[in-house]
Amino acid sequence: MTIEEFEQATELQKIPPYWDGRYTKNLDKLSKPKYTVVVEEDVPIKLRDGVTIYTDIYRPAELEKAPALLAWSAYGKTMQAIKRGSLPGSSAYFDHSLEAGDIDFFVERGYAFVIPDPRGIGRSEGTFYGIYNPQEQTDVYDTIEWLGTEYGHCDSKVSLLGYSYFGIIQMLVAALQPPHLTCIMPLSYTDDYYQHGHYGGCANTYMSMYWELCPSPDTLPWSLEKYGEDWVKNQIKEVQKDPDIAIISYFSKIFNTWPPRYHTFMLDYLLHPDEDEFWLERSAKELYDKIKVPVYLKCGWAPTGRWSAPVFNAMNSIELDTYKRCGVMESYGGMELPYRFMNEEMLRWYDHWMKGIDTGIIEEPLMKLNIIGRGYRYENEWPLERTEWKKLYLRTFNQLRWEKDPEGNLPPDSFNHRPPNITTEVETLTYRTARFGRPTEFTGPIELHLFAAIDAEDANFVIKLWQITQGGTRMPLCRTGSLKASYKLDPEKYQIGRPVHDFSKRVPVVPGDINEYVIEINPIGMVFDSGTSLELEIKASDPFEHQDKAWEGKLGHMGPIPSANTINYKIFRDKDYPSYILLPNIPYTEPEKWLQPVVNGTSFSGSGKGATH
Repeated sequence: MTIEEFEQATELQKIPPYWDGRYTKNLDKLSKPKYTVVVEEDVPIKLRDGVTIYTDIYRPAELEKAPALLAWSAYGKTMQAIKRGSLPGSSAYFDHSLEAGDIDFFVERGYAFVIPDPRGIGRSEGTFYGIYNPQEQTDVYDTIEWLGTEYGHCDSKVSLLGYSYFGIIQMLVAALQPPHLTCIMPLSYTDDYYQHGHYGGCANTYMSMYWELCPSPDTLPWSLEKYGEDWVKNQIKEVQKDPDIAIISYFSKIFNTWPPRYHTFMLDYLLHPDEDEFWLERSAKELYDKIKVPVYLKCGWAPTGRWSAPVFNAMNSIELDTYKRCGVMESYGGMELPYRFMNEEMLRWYDHWMKGIDTGIIEEPLMKLNIIGRGYRYENEWPLERTEWKKLYLRTFNQLRWEKDPEGNLPPDSFNHRPPNITTEVETLTYRTARFGRPTEFTGPIELHLFAAIDAEDANFVIKLWQITQGGTRMPLCRTGSLKASYKLDPEKYQIGRPVHDFSKRVPVVPGDINEYVIEINPIGMVFDSGTSLELEIKASDPFEHQDKAWEGKLGHMGPIPSANTINYKIFRDKDYPSYILLPNIPYTEPEKWLQPVVNGTSFSGSGKGATH
C-alpha cells in the first residue's frame, strides 16, 4: 500500500511518525471527517453551589448525540477557536494559552468539543481563586456530570483532553471519580505543582505568566478564602523579610494592594514558599490510588521546565488494574499552537474508549519514546532494566571524565553570584567531555552529585546540560535542574535517578562547610553521535531563561528568583570529594523495540501485528 492509498483509506492528512504497523489496526474504521461543525455559544451550566458558568459547545450538526471531549482551563474559551493556523513560538502572534486542541478535527469526526469559561473567568459567575484550586476541580466534576446527564446532545460518555493547563487538571479531576468520565489523555503534565514552580525549591518567576493568561474580572487569592484576612496580612509581612523578595519591585506592587486583587496567583505563590497544603491540593502525586479511568500521558523531553519526570512517576505509581500508557513524543523546538501534533494518536485513543473501535492502541507496550537522533521505540519500564548507570566525574581543567581524579586535597573551582541590582553578568562553571568516539545513548533520569561550599546560609544551584554538536554548536539538552541548598535530601525516600528532598522546611547551611548536594536533572532520551560531546553548566541564576518567549512578560524574565546577596561558590572535584553526574547509559536495544513502518505493515480490517499488504 502506498502513502497516498493509506491517506485515502484513513482520510488522514499525514502518517504520524509515532505509529507502528504492528499495532495499528482497523484504521479504515477510525472516525472520518464527515460532519459539519455547529457551535452553541454561552450555554449555561449551573454548578452545585448555584454559580452559573458559560460554555461554548462545538458539535457535529448531523448527529443527535455524540461523545463529549471537555477541554478545561482558565485561559478563556472564545479565543481557542480563532482561525489563523498553527503558530510557532517565534511568531509575534504566538499565544501559549491556545492549548485546548484542534476543535474542527474532532467535531468533524463525530465528537462534541466543549470549552467552558470556569468560575470567575470571562462572563461566568463567581470568583476566580487561581489555577487548579480545589473549587475548580469540583467544578470540572460538575461539568462532566452535566454533560453526561443533562446535555441532550451527549451520549453520556465524557473525556478530558488538552495540553499543559488542560492536561494537568485532568488527573486531579479523575481522582474525584466523576461517574461519566470515560478516559483521560493529559498532554504535558506535572504531578507536583510545587516543583513545577519551585524546581528543587528554587522559586521561579515563570509562574507569573498566569496573570496575563487568565481573563478574570473577579479574582482573589485562594489563601484569603482558605486562611482568612489576618493570616494573609501576617504572611505578607513574613515573606517581605526575605531579602531576595523584598528587593523586587514587581512583588511590592502585589503585596501593597488591598483587597488583594492584583496578580492574585503570584501572591498565593509567594505566600507559600515551602511545600505545604496549598501545593499538595494542586498536585496529583498523592492521588494515584484514586485514578480508575484509562490514562494516556504524553510529554516531550523538556529542555525547560519539569515535564517528563512526572509522567514516568505516574506510570510507576498508578495501580496495575488501571489501564495506563505514556508517550514521550516530541523532540526539541517543534511545538506549534493550536496543538495538532498528537491529533491522530488522540483519535485512536478516544475512538477506542468512547466509540468502541479496536484501533490496537491498548495492545502496544506501555511506553513509546522518541529517542532523539534515532526515532521512536517501545519500552515497558522506567528506568529501563538494561540501564548501566555511569558516573561522569567533574575534573580539573573543566573536564568531564569517566574516571575520578586519583589525587585529593586539590584546590576547588570557584565562581561568584552577584545580584541583578549591581550587574547583569552571570558567572558560570562549565565542564565538558571529550568528543564521543562512537554513538552513545543516554535514556533515563539524571542526577548530579555536587560537593560544594558556599559562604552564605542559603543559595541556588542552577544546572544545565548541553550537547555540543560536531560543528561546535551548543544544543540545550536539559536546561533545568536546580536546588536550593537549605532543602535537605531525604535518604529514606531516595531512589536512583530520583532524589527526594524535604521541601517543607529549610535548614540553613553552615557557611564554608563542604556538603554533597544531590540535584535532579530532567530525564533525557538521546544518542550522542561520534564527534559530539556533553557539557555541564553550573550557575546561581538564569535571568534570561524565558526571555525569548513573548508570553512570559517582564517578570518572567528573571527565571529562578536570584539571591540579593553576593555569594561565593566553591566546587570540589577530586579524590576526596568526587563530584559526578549519574547518567543512564543504554548499551543495546533489541531491534523489535523500534517502531516499524505503518504503510507496509498495517491491517485495515483486523489485527495489525505482523500484517502486511
